[in-house]
Amino acid sequence: MRGTHVTVGMSGGVDSSLTAALLVEQGYQVTGVYLRNWSRDLPGFKCPWAEDLADAERVAVRLGIGFEVWDCEEAYRQEVVDYLVDSYRQGLTPNPDVMCNEKIKFGTFARLAEEHGADLIATGHYARTRRGRLLRSADAHKDQTYFLWRVPGTVLARTLFPIGDISSKTEVREMAAARGLEVASKPDSQGICFVGEVGLRPFLLEEIERKPGDIVEWGTGRVLGRHQGAFLYTVGQRKGLDLGGGPARYVVRTDTEANIVTVTDDLSCPDLWTSRVCCHDARWVGGAAPADGRYLARTRHTGQLREVEAVFAPEGGTFSISYPEPVRTVAPGQSVVLYEGEECLGGGVADRF
Repeated sequence: MRGTHVTVGMSGGVDSSLTAALLVEQGYQVTGVYLRNWSRDLPGFKCPWAEDLADAERVAVRLGIGFEVWDCEEAYRQEVVDYLVDSYRQGLTPNPDVMCNEKIKFGTFARLAEEHGADLIATGHYARTRRGRLLRSADAHKDQTYFLWRVPGTVLARTLFPIGDISSKTEVREMAAARGLEVASKPDSQGICFVGEVGLRPFLLEEIERKPGDIVEWGTGRVLGRHQGAFLYTVGQRKGLDLGGGPARYVVRTDTEANIVTVTDDLSCPDLWTSRVCCHDARWVGGAAPADGRYLARTRHTGQLREVEAVFAPEGGTFSISYPEPVRTVAPGQSVVLYEGEECLGGGVADRF
């Protein structure tokens, strides 16, 4: 491994810091890189990028490795933030972390690292690779393959995930502390990285014009309340409806063109359940769609892996999955990710229903 140059994406958190430390111990020639993706403050929230950068730089100094800062803000805005905003504007529920991984961390970062002479790249993701195949991490709870399904195997073949074999986040923190890394007890970032503590709703209202409309009852059409824009809601949502007292209600449909949000308090409402999900924009780690058959599917991070029957279109861009029993409806725009045992095969984006 000596002489093999690895460029590590360092965010200032414990996962990427331990990643760099382990690679140094294994004899790689390591360079740390902080990707400046977002530095804009939002109302009520100061972006922590400067503090994260300082943490990453301190770790690099302690490890005695080279350290650089690469400005990816323009690409991040175009590929991730605009995707998020445009999706919500259309009434979809996107996965911006999926796009960040494909376009930035394993797109822009991987390309720049190669141009700078790196043989391999590494990140602090909870995942494993084997000859370009993507495998779930040893820590089932922290596994991040759900967010990596659009990363091609050609990139994964030159990617290292050193913490993917570690059984728990507790052990990761203990290992970091044992190496004297000050970030060992640093809290995990929550939610969408650039939104931070401000929350998604206030961010969207900064980006998309408010458009008040009606919240109506499924089945009767009775107006129950008002909203600030149908784009603010997602199928299955229960909190944040502001309908006062009474029974808990769930969003069953959003119509951004008519600007109507439909809700119900009836958990047996057919729009809350489905046995089949159709998907588009399919991507496969190995490059080609799998054969029709039985697989495991996940429709949200840490969501239950469920057995499905998958059928793939001949052109490979679309597929459908069928559940043996009805499950809660998958919000349009969400990622549907397929697995065969431990291996993440790829996935697609849930269609409107």
